[in-house]
Amino acid sequence: MVKKGGIVLRKVLLLGTLDTKGEEFQFIKEIIEDSGVKTLVMNCGVKGAPLFQPDIANVEVAERGGESLEKLIKADDRGSAIDVMMKGAALLTFDLFESGAISGVISLGGSAGTTIGTHAMQSLPVGVPKVMVSTIASGDTRPYVGVTDITMMYSVVDISGINPLSSQILANAAFAISGMANGNVPALQYDKPLIGATMFGLTTPCVTKAREYLEKHGYNVLVFHATGTGGKAMETLIESGYIKAVLDVTTTEWCDELVGGIYSAGPYRMEAASKASIPQVVSTGALDMVNFGGMDTVPESFKNRNLYKHNATTTLMRTSKEENKELGKIIAEKMNRTNSSAALFLPLNGVSGIDTQGKPFFGPGEDQLLFQSLRDHVTSDTVEIIEKNNHINDEEFALAMAQKLIELIETN
Repeated sequence: MVKKGGIVLRKVLLLGTLDTKGEEFQFIKEIIEDSGVKTLVMNCGVKGAPLFQPDIANVEVAERGGESLEKLIKADDRGSAIDVMMKGAALLTFDLFESGAISGVISLGGSAGTTIGTHAMQSLPVGVPKVMVSTIASGDTRPYVGVTDITMMYSVVDISGINPLSSQILANAAFAISGMANGNVPALQYDKPLIGATMFGLTTPCVTKAREYLEKHGYNVLVFHATGTGGKAMETLIESGYIKAVLDVTTTEWCDELVGGIYSAGPYRMEAASKASIPQVVSTGALDMVNFGGMDTVPESFKNRNLYKHNATTTLMRTSKEENKELGKIIAEKMNRTNSSAALFLPLNGVSGIDTQGKPFFGPGEDQLLFQSLRDHVTSDTVEIIEKNNHINDEEFALAMAQKLIELIETN
C-alpha cells in the first residue's frame, strides 16, 4: 500500500517470463515472502507453461498490450511478441501502483526479460523501488534505465537455474527489494517550491553560487548534470509535478542535439517547464561546445574544427557562428511556448569557463551571433530578456538570476 506524503512499502511485484525463468522467480519469491513482504507475480512469458501459477497471467498481459496471446504464439515473431508484452506489462504495472496494490517491482532476465522488465519499471514514479537483475547490466544500461531510478544488478552468470553463485546473487536482489519494501521513507515537507537547475563542469561556479543563494532563502534546489540524461531527468520531474520552478543555466545539451554530440537530451528539451506553466530563468551556459568521447571518436568531418581535450574521455568542439545562430533560434522557439513568467539571461562576456580571454573557446563573434539570434527570435511577451556585461561564472550574474527566479516564483 502507499501512504500519502511518504512511501510505506508492503507488497512487491515480481515481473518476468515464468516460462523460461520460473525456477529463479520462485526462488526470489520465497526469500521475499520469508522476509515478511507480500508478492504479486505477473507472467510475461509467451509460449511455455509457467512453473507456478502467477497472479496475473500472460493472457492478460498480452491483451493489455493490444494483441491476443493466441495470435502471438501463432505468429511466432519474437520481436513483435516482446513489444506487445512490454507494453502490456507497463500499463498493468502502472495501474497496480496507482491502485495501491504494489509499491515496488523486481525483475530478472536476459535481453528480452530486461527489455520487458525495465519498460514496466519506467512507468513508475521516481522513488518507487525498482530492481532489475540482468545479464546485460554491466554494459550500456542507458536504454534500460533511461531517466528513472532503476537499480541494475549484474547477474555475472546467465540466469539459468539455481547454483551456488546464482543463488547468492538472486538472494541479494531479493534482500535488496525486501529491505526497500520494509523501509518507511519519511515525508519531507517543503514550505517553498522545489527548483530544478542545470549545471556543467564549466558553469559550476555560476550554478553553485545561485544554488547557495536560493537555499539561503529557503528553497531546495535539485541540480542536474547537463549530459543528456540530466536534462531528460529534469524534464521528467517537471512533468511529474515535483519541480515547480527552473533555473536552466546550462542549455548546452542543445549543442549536441543540433550538431551530433554525445550529450543530447533530445528534441523536447526545454518544453516541460512551458507546458507546466512554471516560472523559469534560462541562460546560455556552455552553448560554446559540442561533446564527443576521446579525441579518436571525433567524426572525421570535424577534425579541423577547434577541438579541446577536456579529459581523457571527453573532447569538446567549439560551436561555429552558423551553429550559434541556429541555437539561438531553437532556444527562442522553446521559450516562446511558455505562458508563464520567464526570463532569459545573456552573459555578454562569455558563456562557459573556457569562453573567456586567453581560453581555448574564447569567441566573442560566435557569442554575439548567438545573442542576436535570441533577441531576434524571442517574441513572447512573457519572456524578459536581461543582458548583463558579465561572464556567466561571475558572482553578480549568478545572483541576478537567482534573485529573478525568486521574484518570478513569488509573483506567479
